[in-house]
Amino acid sequence: MIAFLTGRVAARGADTAVIDVGGVGMTVRCTPAALSGLHAGETGTVATSLIVREDSLTLFGFADADERDLFEQLQTASGVGPRLALAMLSIHSPAALRQAVATEDTAALTRVPGIGKKGAQRIVLELRGKLDAPITDDGPLPGMAAATEPSGAWKGQVVSGLVNLGWSAKDAEAAAASVAAEAEDTADVSVLLRSALRKLSRA
Repeated sequence: MIAFLTGRVAARGADTAVIDVGGVGMTVRCTPAALSGLHAGETGTVATSLIVREDSLTLFGFADADERDLFEQLQTASGVGPRLALAMLSIHSPAALRQAVATEDTAALTRVPGIGKKGAQRIVLELRGKLDAPITDDGPLPGMAAATEPSGAWKGQVVSGLVNLGWSAKDAEAAAASVAAEAEDTADVSVLLRSALRKLSRA
């Protein structure tokens, strides 16, 4: 298992980053929280999970080990694969997801595109009692600060979240721009992301 990567950020896209590790460029699909801490030309660290398929090897990147561990735990529920687990972490923070499962808040889970009422009920049934506390409590990984949301980072995180959910980069950029006024009142990326999703759904 590749637990984390540390290296120079060679490039950063809407939902991916290329990290130069010893001269090898590793492409990592990241959550919005992870991308917010990566800046091209600077050294960055992401917790990682490697998903192996017959025709692909995909690295997913996270802001910290807890976010990564929750990503993996979510996939133990029936019908939840890497893409949907990543979408869940794009809409909700780890704490919010744990709260939703613990309190059987299926409405919160159905805010994630791809999760209907029955799917939310199944996720709650299968994961209740397993996500009550952080799976990893060892502090940040070497070279990694605790996850933060720097001022002004909301737009990149919203765009990343929308691309992770299947929207084109062009549509994601337009939707993020459309909620710019709301960003003056809240720095909560999940709120802005949901607002952008509503605007895209109406378009």
